[in-house]
Amino acid sequence: MPTLGIDLGGTFARAAVVDAQGHIIASAKMALGERSPSAVVESIAHAAKAAVDAAGTDVKGCGVGAAGQIHGESGVLAVAPNLGWRNVPLGEMLRTRLGYPVRVVNDLSAAAWGELNAGAGRGAHDMYTVFVGSGVGSAIIAGGRLVHGGGGVAGELGHIKVVPNGRRCGCGELGCLEAYAGGHNLIAQTRELLATGRSHVLMELTGGDPARVTPVTLEQAADAGDTEAREIYERASLMLAIAVANQVTVLNPARLILGGGVLTHCPGIRRRLVEGVQAFASTTSREGLLISDAELGDDSGLIGAALLA
Repeated sequence: MPTLGIDLGGTFARAAVVDAQGHIIASAKMALGERSPSAVVESIAHAAKAAVDAAGTDVKGCGVGAAGQIHGESGVLAVAPNLGWRNVPLGEMLRTRLGYPVRVVNDLSAAAWGELNAGAGRGAHDMYTVFVGSGVGSAIIAGGRLVHGGGGVAGELGHIKVVPNGRRCGCGELGCLEAYAGGHNLIAQTRELLATGRSHVLMELTGGDPARVTPVTLEQAADAGDTEAREIYERASLMLAIAVANQVTVLNPARLILGGGVLTHCPGIRRRLVEGVQAFASTTSREGLLISDAELGDDSGLIGAALLA
């Protein structure tokens, strides 16, 4: 019997009925209106029902990939910056609402599991997955198993500290990698520069409208020779490259999977990350390392969450 996968983001809940081979049978998407936990659970339930109805089959359980830090197997979202949540018992709420077993994992753990079983990680036993989108996330697979850590929050690459007492991150702490290299914060830093009026290149690219700023805008400004834009861009790229290279040195994965909107749409950042791994990871740790792009796109988390269920 197939299982249900849920991808819970900051603006949408996506649901898919997935078979044991990782093929999506049917899917549905529901916009999140109110961000309260009860309202979000209702949105998830509506998306789940639509997917199950479209598939025309029952499901035996549900896996949820959520952007945030999860307390072990409890299903409690300790911190979910995109939703403004702290200590929300999402797993228990969904079990009550949906009526079948629910497993909640970090969205990158779900994506990594999807890639391992149905995407770019097939055949690997030791794999490190890094996605750079609105935030920075990673997941560790060792010996064919997800590494959760003692408290369930292993792999939080975006929240390693890169600048003591630096920029405030969405998690509430200071100096996290995500505060410099995550998509939301690349946009924030670029808007701050635009607001100074010193960047004529950014003014030309955006017409002075901060709403038009994206990470691609920053890369374009840096490539066009804007000194301050290039400083933001190079700092973020270098921090990201060194962080991932250090993880390769520590974990010695056979495969490094890269994904997320920033790495997909900003080829310069991806190139610098790969070059950084080759330059900064220890020689022995990167021997035989295969670096691949994620194959499943936006569906990796949906598929992985369903397979984890």
